[in-house]
Amino acid sequence: MKNGDNLRDVSPLVDKTWIDENGYTHYVFGKIMFNNPFYTIPDDEFDLFKKFVEGGSREYPSDGSIPCDIVAGEARKILNQIKKLSNDPNSSHYEEAKEVLKDGKIALLRGTLKLYLGKYTTRDWRRKRFTDDIDFWVFKIHVLHHALKELGWIKNKLTKEWEKKIKWKHPYSNEMKSAVLTAANDLDQLLDFGAGSYLEGTSLRNIFNKKLKRGHDVDLSDIINIVMVNNGINGSHNEEWLDAWNSFEEAANTRSTRTTSNIISLCRYMFAIADHIDKISEAIIKYNDSIFDKSLYPDDEIRKICRSSIHWIDFYNSNGAESTRNMLHDFYHEEAEEKPQHAKNQRDFAIKLLDLLNSKYKHLKTIFEIEN
Repeated sequence: MKNGDNLRDVSPLVDKTWIDENGYTHYVFGKIMFNNPFYTIPDDEFDLFKKFVEGGSREYPSDGSIPCDIVAGEARKILNQIKKLSNDPNSSHYEEAKEVLKDGKIALLRGTLKLYLGKYTTRDWRRKRFTDDIDFWVFKIHVLHHALKELGWIKNKLTKEWEKKIKWKHPYSNEMKSAVLTAANDLDQLLDFGAGSYLEGTSLRNIFNKKLKRGHDVDLSDIINIVMVNNGINGSHNEEWLDAWNSFEEAANTRSTRTTSNIISLCRYMFAIADHIDKISEAIIKYNDSIFDKSLYPDDEIRKICRSSIHWIDFYNSNGAESTRNMLHDFYHEEAEEKPQHAKNQRDFAIKLLDLLNSKYKHLKTIFEIEN
């Protein structure tokens, strides 16, 4: 089987396929990590810790070139501009802006920026994810358009998307980078082209529907990073998370080759990444105190470490190297404590998802498994 963009092979391990006494064929798949030509997972535990500290223990598939930290700043400006309109009775957009914000600012976003600003994912994902667009879901179109104009966005007449040239300093090279950021209101597309197959709303369930159907690596990676911090028991999005399970039910019910391969790939990634996360946690616990060793991490190295986060750079500039060492040590300690739960969430979810998928293929006497 191939996934939606035909770039990922989803084939069972032929030598491990078997038929049980009840006539069920068991198709066994291997665990896989996302392909990253720029990173090889080290076998040595200290090297793994160093990779983690340097920000490269996991890289995330992305669909753009602008750091989400930067894009989120632009999204906040737009949302705050709409909020400003809702607080100004003299504005011609006053009533509509109030109506737009009745469910809160985050409800106006879809996709990557909703996940980022709503804190649906891991902190690591938020630091390392890149994108080129902000997807809105605003019924009062003129309110959004007014806010964008006020902030210097320009509408592209061909694509009907709003554009703004963004500049930022590359965290590692310190060179200035620039790219065009787009802001699209998905409801504009609905009005122009009718209901698209993926444009269903802004809830987590709607986001999963789109990502499961499309199934690119970036989609599956985003789902995985949401699963890491949500289990329906702990977390700030429990009700929405429980409702989102319906998207997996709907996807499995299709029994389409594409959706089935996407679900199998998702489970393969989850099991592999869970194993990797456990190893990182063990490495952090063992070597975290080495961040205080100035022969390994002199002050200039501490500053380099901070380059992966705008907030860390600001902290370093305001507080100096020693305070930053303590901050990083505390952060790594929290990460080490959180990661086993993240790994468990993934394994539990992957098992549940495989059980769901297999229930849809029971009539074909087919069982999908991931090797241990």
